[in-house]
Amino acid sequence: MSTTVLHKADTRGHADHGWLNAYHSFSFASWYNPERVQFGALRVLNDDTVAAGMGFGTHPHDNMEIITIPLEGDLAHKDSMGNTEIIKNGDVQVMSAGTGVKHSEFNPNEDQRTKLLQIWVFPNKRDVEPRYQQVTLNPEERKNKLQQILSPNAEDEGVWIHQDAWFHLGKFDKGVTATYDLKKEGNGVYAFILSGNLTINGQELETRDGFGIWDVTALDIEATSDAEFLLMEIPMKH
Repeated sequence: MSTTVLHKADTRGHADHGWLNAYHSFSFASWYNPERVQFGALRVLNDDTVAAGMGFGTHPHDNMEIITIPLEGDLAHKDSMGNTEIIKNGDVQVMSAGTGVKHSEFNPNEDQRTKLLQIWVFPNKRDVEPRYQQVTLNPEERKNKLQQILSPNAEDEGVWIHQDAWFHLGKFDKGVTATYDLKKEGNGVYAFILSGNLTINGQELETRDGFGIWDVTALDIEATSDAEFLLMEIPMKH
């Protein structure tokens, strides 16, 4: 039985709406692939580029943990909880949609694009009170090491969500190695390569590849070039 899944960058769903250029690692909107609906509790991984001055109009969500990681530029967020925020590269934002929330997201800049990852994770409890959280990360904390950016625990580094999930960012120089020990039995890890080349447990990965692995207790990571990546540890059953 295979305990890995490889999603090469060029196999992702793609939608170019002009104002939005989106790549989907998992089925989303009009792109449906029955073999790519989710990875455990990870439901959506969208790699979005929003044109200057454009954005997503107000739309609803419920019973989903929605994580936004800006990679370039800024994103103006407004929601029905009364939050009006700008998130930028170096920030991570989460909304627990719970019983329901509406929000809009726009690129406030007229002269530059915004690039972001939007990630949806199924929660471990339904109909929670909606909540919003945003933190600014120190990029030095991921230089040749793993920086925790999300966990189930409000006291931990990064943001927290209603799920036994841990996210880490790494920015490794070529040749740097690390071991990632999974935090919870029954969890798997979905790795997404932001740039460069990485080998995880022997699997060679390139920019924008996704790699899911489960039934392991640790990952052996090696940067085969300078590389940036996101590790998402999530329950395989939800």
